[in-house]
Amino acid sequence: MIHGRSLFPIVASLIIIHLSGATKKGTEKQTTSETQKSVQCGTWTKHAEGGIFTSPNYPSKYPPDRECIYIIEAAPRQCIELYFDEKYSIEPSWECKFDHIEVRDGPFGFSPIIGRFCGQQNPPVIKSSGRFLWIKFFADGELESMGFSARYNFTPGKETERIVFYLLIHSLNVHKGRGLGQVEARSLKPNPGPPHCGRT
Repeated sequence: MIHGRSLFPIVASLIIIHLSGATKKGTEKQTTSETQKSVQCGTWTKHAEGGIFTSPNYPSKYPPDRECIYIIEAAPRQCIELYFDEKYSIEPSWECKFDHIEVRDGPFGFSPIIGRFCGQQNPPVIKSSGRFLWIKFFADGELESMGFSARYNFTPGKETERIVFYLLIHSLNVHKGRGLGQVEARSLKPNPGPPHCGRT
């Protein structure tokens, strides 16, 4: 016959084992959630004064199995210039098929491609033709490196330059009262189409 007092240690032990297992599962779920959050990287940025973004852990080695998307947005009638720091290293491969940086001229992953970069030589200065640049950093599961640091700023688009030039000429001609000059100024009115910056 089993007395009530004899059952208490057994029941208590079972409860402790159950709670321990539940805590372990909860910890595993929390760890998994934190890991998933840490894998996410990239940003959509449009700071008026420009800014800097880097690969994860830069200047230490970036972790494996990452894909980071950075989208830079300029104000209307502005374009973007992107500079990569000389302290740059991404696993080299033929046609940069493994770890790489991919830059596209627009806000989407299907926008026209400007270039794909890897290796030890930092990319040249990149200029957008409009308001957006789409940048992807991809790292596979092997051979991590230092990564990159990139700086961007904004420049007036060609249409903005034409408008400023038009206003300047118009102001000068109004001041001088030259009719012919006023006609020439009117001929410089900007095309209402999208801004064009040109790029390298």
